[in-house]
Amino acid sequence: MNFTHLFLALRARYKIVILILAVTVAAALAISAMLPKVYKASTSLVLNTKGVDPITGMTLPVQLMQGYIATQADIIRSKSVALKAVENLRLAESPAVQEQFREARQGQGSIKEWLAGLLLAKVDVEPSRDSSVLTINFRGNEPQFVAAVANAFAQGYLDFTVQLKTDPALQASGFINTQIKLLREQYELAQSRLSKYQKENNIYSADNRVDVETARLNELSSQLVQVQGLLMEAESRSRQASGNAGASPDVLNNGLIQSLKSQLATAEARFADTSQRLASNHPQYISAKSEVDKLRSNLEEQIRIASTGVASNSNIYKQRENELRASLSAQKARVLELNGARDEFVVLTNEADNARRSYESAMQRYNQTNLEGQARQSDIAVLSTAEVPGSPTSPRLLVNVLLAIVIGTILGGGVVLVLELLDQRVRSAAHMADAFGLPVLGTIAKPRLGKRSKNSPPAALLPQPQQ
Repeated sequence: MNFTHLFLALRARYKIVILILAVTVAAALAISAMLPKVYKASTSLVLNTKGVDPITGMTLPVQLMQGYIATQADIIRSKSVALKAVENLRLAESPAVQEQFREARQGQGSIKEWLAGLLLAKVDVEPSRDSSVLTINFRGNEPQFVAAVANAFAQGYLDFTVQLKTDPALQASGFINTQIKLLREQYELAQSRLSKYQKENNIYSADNRVDVETARLNELSSQLVQVQGLLMEAESRSRQASGNAGASPDVLNNGLIQSLKSQLATAEARFADTSQRLASNHPQYISAKSEVDKLRSNLEEQIRIASTGVASNSNIYKQRENELRASLSAQKARVLELNGARDEFVVLTNEADNARRSYESAMQRYNQTNLEGQARQSDIAVLSTAEVPGSPTSPRLLVNVLLAIVIGTILGGGVVLVLELLDQRVRSAAHMADAFGLPVLGTIAKPRLGKRSKNSPPAALLPQPQQ
């Protein structure tokens, strides 16, 4: 069957097509009239993607992730947000709703959970293609109710996003508060150990005291070196004074000895002159000789005393060296003790400082998490609230009628095609020629009733040329 045959079949059975079309359109009209009116309300939300936390000032790159918008859409469709919408609308407090719940669930389960499931079945979230805007759509039979539910879902989503931020912060704040008590106890214990050690060892500034004692040790070392040098020089002079006292510089430089030597030389000169002039028994001779012997005896006594003084000076330096050695050893022990005390003091100080820093860090983190837990700012803003719809979104009468016309036409054509296949008829001369393979000699034209007169002869048999 070609297109021409199909067209002729449709023209011959057009009444069937019109009947099916009329039935389809009538059914569409009836169904549209019977269906309840459905209204849709929409609330638009904008997701703030600036990525800066208002409390800490830190950048939040999580909002720039690829699945952020889809995640927020899933959160809106979650039961938690639906439960918040039920609470905001106070649907569970309505006696009519409670009666419907008892009839539907026989009092089993939670009425809020049941209502949340019913609302989720009619809510839809549409993310924008190239922006951070989410649209919450809700469909229902009452215009005021659908607008209220859409706005309630938006508010529930805002509350839930705030809860998602504040609940972890509050939990962390409680945990940190517990840790702060332990850290404070540790800090007080470390500080008390440090104070006790300072009092027991009389340490207030370990570094300064060690520096003072070290300087004293260095001074004692320098004094010991000087005394050792003086001792070596004193011992050398003492040996020289003991072996040859007259040639000792300490003896020669003595003023009294030099004076006695001068007096002795003068006395010896007078004695030499007297011995030349007088005999040995002369009183002047005896007196001069006695003076010389006395001066010589005094000189020897002073030389002995001077050499003894040099030896005593050596003994003094030796005693001073021993004293400095003892002081130096005691000072070394003191410095070593202070070094050990300083090391222990530094360890205790570091423990106290570390405990203090840990306590201060925990306090700072606690204050921050406490502020985060109390912050009610949300990164979501309502772009437009849902208004009460003035006209229903379904059923759409015009669209249904147009769709019924299309479907009815298709059904009518299909029925005609089926009938034509079941009851094939010749619709044209060309169809007859194709069906029987014989030439067509002529056709009888269909009479036109409107233009034909009563006395007009029947249609003539029109001869056809032979092929």
